[in-house]
Order: sequence, then C-alpha cells, then structure tokens
Amino acid sequence: MPEAKKLKFLFAINPISGGQDKSEWEVGIHNFFEKHPHTVELFLLDGKNDNEELPKQIALHQPDRLVAVGGDGTIKFVAEHALNANLPLGIIPAGSANGMAKELNIPATLEESLEIVVNGLAKPIDLICINGTEHCLHLSDIGMNAQLVKYFDEGKIRGKLGYARGALRVLMRRRLLKVRISTGNEEVLRSGFMVVLANARMYGTGAIINPDGDVADGKFEVVVIRQLSLLAILRMFIHFRPFDPKHIEIFPATSVHIVTKRKAYFQIDGEYRGKIREITAEIWPGKLRVMLPHLPE
Repeated sequence: MPEAKKLKFLFAINPISGGQDKSEWEVGIHNFFEKHPHTVELFLLDGKNDNEELPKQIALHQPDRLVAVGGDGTIKFVAEHALNANLPLGIIPAGSANGMAKELNIPATLEESLEIVVNGLAKPIDLICINGTEHCLHLSDIGMNAQLVKYFDEGKIRGKLGYARGALRVLMRRRLLKVRISTGNEEVLRSGFMVVLANARMYGTGAIINPDGDVADGKFEVVVIRQLSLLAILRMFIHFRPFDPKHIEIFPATSVHIVTKRKAYFQIDGEYRGKIREITAEIWPGKLRVMLPHLPE
C-alpha cells in the first residue's frame, strides 16, 4: 500500500469567537495530529493586522489546506484568503451560531470536524460577489436582522441572552423598507422588513429563510420578508422557528441590483457593514473549494 501523502495544514484561529477561550482547542488540534503524519501550524487572529499577517503566514508555510477556527465571521475572513491563495478551506465551527458549518453538515465537535479537514472531500461551492469587492458564503441581508447584528456586536452580553436583548431593541425600532429589486429577468417594487441574499437555507440559529437553497447550484435567492406580526418576530428571533412561507417572497437570481428608498442596515455573513441604499450582487459558481464530509453510500 502506498504511503499516504503528508500534508501541511495552516489553522487560522479566532481565540475569542463565541465568547469562549480557544486555548483548549489549540491543545486538541495538536493532540489530534499526533496520530497523523501531517504538519500543522497555528496562527492566532488578533483582529488588528490579520489581513496583512495571514497572507504572510500562507507564504511562509505553503500549506495544502487553510483551516478557519471560529464562527461565521471568521470563516468568511479566512475564506477570502483561501480564495486568493487557491487553497481548499477547512472549517472548525467554534462560534456562537456556526450557520455555515450547519449548512455544510460539518459536525460541531472538534474531533469530528478535524477528521473532515484531513480526510474529507474538497468540493466547490458558490459565492455571492457583492458590490464587486466582497464575497458572501452564507447569508447577507438588509433590514431587521442586520440591525440585530449591529446591536449584538455593540452589546457586552454574548450567547442567547445577548441575542434576545438585541432582538427586543429591534422589535421596538422596526420599520418597513421600500425597495426596488432588479434581477435581470424582472424588476419589482416591494415593501418589507428584510431583504435577504441567500446562498444557503438557514441562519445559524436554525431559522429557515430559504427552504430550497443550495450552496452549489449556480444561483442564489433574493428573499423578501413582507409581513411580520409581533408574535412572528418573537418566534423567529428568540425561539428560532422557521419563517412563515406565507410572509415571504423568493426570487431566484444569478445577479441582482437592489435600491432602498432610505438607508438601511446591511450585514454580510454575520458581519455588520453599515447603512446602505444600493447594492449589486452576482453569483460566482463553484468559486471556493471547501473540505466537506463524504456522502453516505
């Protein structure tokens, strides 16, 4: 039997994602690789000079795979560098919600997710390119959820309690958006509480926004949340129930241009991006390779 190829892995670790110390994860990674012939390097992100330092680490270590350890924001950041370096992306879910990992069926435990990083399959997934400069792996949105992301980031309380407090602030300040949506095939005017660019099916909380979403189908969906009662909002944001299909409208698209009547909150993959009045987006099919579980026989 031929000897297994020895690989180099570079782990980019957010040490405080999800409000938890990751020092035990670092030990766990080293312990896991003691039984493998591969080389592993760890790089701790500090939120200051990561955009300059991570490419230096990639150039120094020349890894075969780049691995993100953190939540959706960390995964998005590291994915950008994996894309630039033409490297497969590994994912170790270590955030508070881990929406992208759930979407890709990556287990939450360190041992199981490391097994996929090492022995999984590198499969291409789509990206949504936004305004020609940023990429969305998962879900971006305008309106209420982006406002919630902003409030959560500003708060000092993490976890479900911090999320619930942010949700209550959103409830008190919610306003309808008036938007013009142009997909190339059609142009519509709509009023709603949220407009979502969905490359996937659900938020990290488990709330399903786009039931037929697929990260590798060569398109994305523009989802308009048109009506929300107070009860529906509480169910959605606090109890994490699925969105009521009677209150949403879905437009499949490969590109879109959205204009809002007034400035609205905007987020990309859980990262707040400020207020906007206009965005453009287009699908980049199969642009990013991600280490994923083998399909069952």
